[in-house]
Amino acid sequence: MSDTPPEIPAAKGRPPAIEVQNLHRHFGSLKAVDGVSFSVEPGQVVGFVGANGAGKTTTMRIIATLDYPNRGMVKVSGIDVVQYPALVRHRIGWMPDSFGTYDNMTVVEYLDFFARALGFKGAEREERVRDVMDFTDLTPLADRLINKLSKGMGQRLCLGRALIHDPDVLILDEPAAGLDPKARVELKHLIRILADDGKTVFISSHILSELGEMCDSLLFINRGRVIHHGSAESLKHTTSGSTLFDVQTAGDPEKIAEWAQMSPHVTLKETRKRGARIEIDSTEPEVIAGVLRRMVNEGIPVVEFHREERKLEDAFIEILGEMEKGEGAGPVVGNQ
Repeated sequence: MSDTPPEIPAAKGRPPAIEVQNLHRHFGSLKAVDGVSFSVEPGQVVGFVGANGAGKTTTMRIIATLDYPNRGMVKVSGIDVVQYPALVRHRIGWMPDSFGTYDNMTVVEYLDFFARALGFKGAEREERVRDVMDFTDLTPLADRLINKLSKGMGQRLCLGRALIHDPDVLILDEPAAGLDPKARVELKHLIRILADDGKTVFISSHILSELGEMCDSLLFINRGRVIHHGSAESLKHTTSGSTLFDVQTAGDPEKIAEWAQMSPHVTLKETRKRGARIEIDSTEPEVIAGVLRRMVNEGIPVVEFHREERKLEDAFIEILGEMEKGEGAGPVVGNQ
């Protein structure tokens, strides 16, 4: 494997920040990653979601040049991670789900150690350490021993280590695991700042609600295969091509129940005291507008009609259930 930079063919625009094609990684008979393909565009924040053992960490470790695939191709900013691992490492910041530290070091000594290991010298090294401590709000803790840090402070230190060389792409494996609510909010704020600064962030987590708030898209994986890749926003409202609506009326809710049973594109999900919850079997604005128009024209006194946000956990479980029912049917790909 060479450390010589590859000659990347000239192309229109920038290459994907992360490109994965037909990735396979087996451990004996266990297929940890089984034909995974996806791409992440520069500047995106993408959430990587899956149950324990789904293949998340193995995929991330391969992208981070810490493991090798049995088959397939992975590139970071157009550079092959197997052929040019050293070059890729200069472009990525890796934050594992658990990280080793030297407990007898202080915060500033730890960051300085990694800045030295990355080849920074003199004033530039000092500046990088100072900038990272300022960004992660660790400056007041510069002289504190690492073994005296809280879990949240330790995660900020690990993020700082990943940022010390100012990489374009960040790969964060369960960065919020074990953090209290305040520390999770602080970490989420830092990640959003990095994204706004143009960094590409590829982040795994089991806390789906928080991923939905910070990610441009979500990538679901199960049993080593991608089962969904789409925008977080679309998942809140649609799954399987349908949309849920909460309808409030001024009249008898039984009337809307009767109407829903006779109306095309509509399924009654629940009757409520002041209306109903309905499912429209489309995401097209024209179809949804047509349903509302028919409702009003046919005498339903509509007071409110709004899309219902679906919990991302529910969307994930529904997509997982569809995949298991139609095993072998391929991934469910959403609007990206």
